Amino acid sequence: MIYFFGSQLSTFSKDIPHLRDQFISVFDNLQHWVSRTFNIKINDQLDYIDQGLNKLLSSSGLILGFTLGVFSTGFAFILFFILFFIFILNYRRTLNNFIVAVFNEKHKTSVQEVVTQVRIMTKKYIIGLCLQVFIVSILTSIVLTVLGVKYAILLAVLTGLLNVIPYLGICLSLVISCFIAFATGTPSTCIYVTIGYIAVHIIDGNIVLPFVVGSKVKINALFSFLGIIIGEHLWGIAGMFLCIPAIAIIKIIFERVDGLQPWGNLLGEEHKPHKKKKKYKISKNITLEEKD
Repeated sequence: MIYFFGSQLSTFSKDIPHLRDQFISVFDNLQHWVSRTFNIKINDQLDYIDQGLNKLLSSSGLILGFTLGVFSTGFAFILFFILFFIFILNYRRTLNNFIVAVFNEKHKTSVQEVVTQVRIMTKKYIIGLCLQVFIVSILTSIVLTVLGVKYAILLAVLTGLLNVIPYLGICLSLVISCFIAFATGTPSTCIYVTIGYIAVHIIDGNIVLPFVVGSKVKINALFSFLGIIIGEHLWGIAGMFLCIPAIAIIKIIFERVDGLQPWGNLLGEEHKPHKKKKKYKISKNITLEEKD
């Protein structure tokens, strides 16, 4: 991933002069359009921009601190991610024995069953998310390639990764893709990119998510949004990525502990007992069926 993003960003840096010329041209056309439409002289427009830039530069310390905070948070997340998995894998048996031993002897069997089920379901959930990232990346790359947007593969992979953050991720990736499309193409391309992203999001929400990830670990929109807010306040950008898997694990535990099932149902989607599973027949021998 580091090699891929490094090589793509290296190519992107070579096109920065072209992007600058494109923005200058677009900005000049915009100035003339504002002058004709609203009868505001170009010199007055530049004065307004200068005033805004002066206010922005006066808070440059705040901007610099925010930028350094974002990069330091990202670096700390990568370091934490690596150390966390090393320690968890190294002490997994100790943690498992502790979880089982901390409860009374009469609950030992049920606790061990819950731990096993959580482990299996979490593994399936993570594999499903990886497949979802891959499928969304492929779909987005096809859309951007057909539309002729530069850096289609880079933007597609970025979209697939950000899609792990429900709702906000696809919106952020759409803004980035529209920015690149506007800088390297025409303004009308942004409209087509937006339509393409909406189509990808519809396919992801109605086909990829229920058929690949499954419904048992699907968190409803309300608690997904609350989880993102709480995760961002607790751990910054890293918390936005980690909140959904954490809520999914909590939901799995709640659903398998007596007395906590209502809380598990609260975190999940509305249960419809008579609702039939969706099925899509791909070919004579291949049929997709919605997962539990």
